[in-house]
Amino acid sequence: MWFASQSIPQRATYKLPLNLALDIMRVAVTIEISNQLSEVLSVIERHLESTLLAVHLYGSAVDGGLKPYSDIDLLVTVAVKLDETTRRALLNDLMEASAFHGESETLRAIEVTLVVHDDIIPWRYPAKRELQFGEWQRNDILAGIFEPAMIDIDLAILLTKAREHSVALVGPAAEEFFDPVPEQDLFEALRETLKLWNSQPDWAGDERNVVLTLSRIWYSAITGKIAPKDVAADWAIKRLPAQYQPVLLEAKQAYLGQKKITWPHAQITWKNLFAL
Repeated sequence: MWFASQSIPQRATYKLPLNLALDIMRVAVTIEISNQLSEVLSVIERHLESTLLAVHLYGSAVDGGLKPYSDIDLLVTVAVKLDETTRRALLNDLMEASAFHGESETLRAIEVTLVVHDDIIPWRYPAKRELQFGEWQRNDILAGIFEPAMIDIDLAILLTKAREHSVALVGPAAEEFFDPVPEQDLFEALRETLKLWNSQPDWAGDERNVVLTLSRIWYSAITGKIAPKDVAADWAIKRLPAQYQPVLLEAKQAYLGQKKITWPHAQITWKNLFAL
């Protein structure tokens, strides 16, 4: 490995008792998700007990507040790579602690990203993720299809978010645990993300999230920081030509649960509108 490996900190040094982690969690997040987070943490600890180094809650739960369609975002760090048995068991059990939006009165969708310590510390771009769970994988998991470890450019964005706003449920604070992501790596990840949307089929059915994500990319490209979707939308609306403002305003209102919208025409050239 062309980066010299740092010694992995002993888990006993960083590991908080589960009850203490939950106390911290309940201070930082709403009662609405504390029970679900407790369940998810129990799943993670059960499968990763001997190798678990850190669990960080980030995203809307700790930055701007959960919205009607917000996922619960968790970043998990382990000491060693997962064996296939652990990977499959963990994904199957995480699925039981999560639900599609609107399909459960008690569960939100969860997104869990798991990384191996030496794959991201010291930082390098692009970095590798060991595992990711999200509701979009449910059908594949049920069919016995399990995503392998892979390079993930989004980790540059994710780690920046976690270092700026997160709660350590297990382990030290993110800004102490993770190396800072250089600005050039963050900007490169933003540019690569833009390449996901080249024509209407790329965003069809997910227009709201695409529009809001593009406003966040624009915000981050200018400020070097990462903002909640509604905050970035407000920032972008003030800077858009008048003819485009209603599109972003409606996307923001739908995200906040203030109105339901359909997108019969997705004819805006998104890359031109939000070009870096």
